[in-house]
Amino acid sequence: MKRVLIITMGIMAISLYSGYSFSQATDEVMKYCTKYISHPYISDGQQYRALLNGDEVAEFHATFYGGSTYRIAACSGQNEANLIFSVYDSDRHLLFTNKDYENTPYWDFKFKTTIDCIIETQLDQKNKTSGLAIMLIGFKQ
Repeated sequence: MKRVLIITMGIMAISLYSGYSFSQATDEVMKYCTKYISHPYISDGQQYRALLNGDEVAEFHATFYGGSTYRIAACSGQNEANLIFSVYDSDRHLLFTNKDYENTPYWDFKFKTTIDCIIETQLDQKNKTSGLAIMLIGFKQ
C-alpha cells in the first residue's frame, strides 16, 4: 500500500511540473509575440493558442470589420519565421499567407467590408523550434 502511495505521489508531482513547464513556455512565447501588438495597435483580447505536432494545422475563426486596420501576429518559440499563417475567406479563398513573405511574424490588413475569415497556422518544418503556436490579433486605434 505504501509503495502504491509513493508511485501515485510521484506521478502527481511529474504532472504538476509538466503543467508548470508548459505554462512557462506559453508565457515566454506570449511575451515574444505581444511585442508585435503594440502602439498604435490594441489587442482584441483573445489569445489563439494551439499545440502542433509535425505537419498539423490549427484553425481559428475571426471577424474583421470593414474600414478597420488589423495586425495578425503569429509566433512559435522565440525565433522569427518558424510559423506559417494563412488567411482565408469563409469560402476558403486564400487572401494572404506569410509563406510568400519569408514567414514574417506579423502582417497588417485593412478590409473594405466586414468579413469572416479562417486563419490557419502550422509549423514551418524547416525552422520549427517549438510545437506551441500563438496568434494575436490587434486593431489600429
